[in-house]
Amino acid sequence: MAGDLPDYYFRVRENGAAVFRVDTENRQRRIEMDQIALVNVKNGEIRPHGDRTLSDQDIQAIRDWMADRQALLARRDIDDIHRAVDHLNLTTQWAQSKASDTQLDEVTDALLMAMHDLRTVLVRKKSERLMRAETGAGADQG
Repeated sequence: MAGDLPDYYFRVRENGAAVFRVDTENRQRRIEMDQIALVNVKNGEIRPHGDRTLSDQDIQAIRDWMADRQALLARRDIDDIHRAVDHLNLTTQWAQSKASDTQLDEVTDALLMAMHDLRTVLVRKKSERLMRAETGAGADQG
């Protein structure tokens, strides 16, 4: 079992993780987790826990985890958007075929405002992309 455990454990937090070094090489053969750092995925900050000094191996493991985590979060973001498209379609079907007048009264204004806001942003961003493509700027900046 000890051979299957990673050297580090990352306890996910709001904007990153608490990093623990995993140790099974002790007299009791228990799994011990020693917190060594806090990381912030949003800004890339790595803060040693307490008065610890992180080794090059620690820092590389943390950076590798952060890169993997950022890629995972990016995949989740786009997956959430695809799900939102599905939800919009389901909402349209619900409004057309199942919703009562009372239910529609409850959600219509909020949906119209959210859809108007979304449409405004999407149209502006598409226009910006088309303008960049025409001028040859090419780089997709979001």
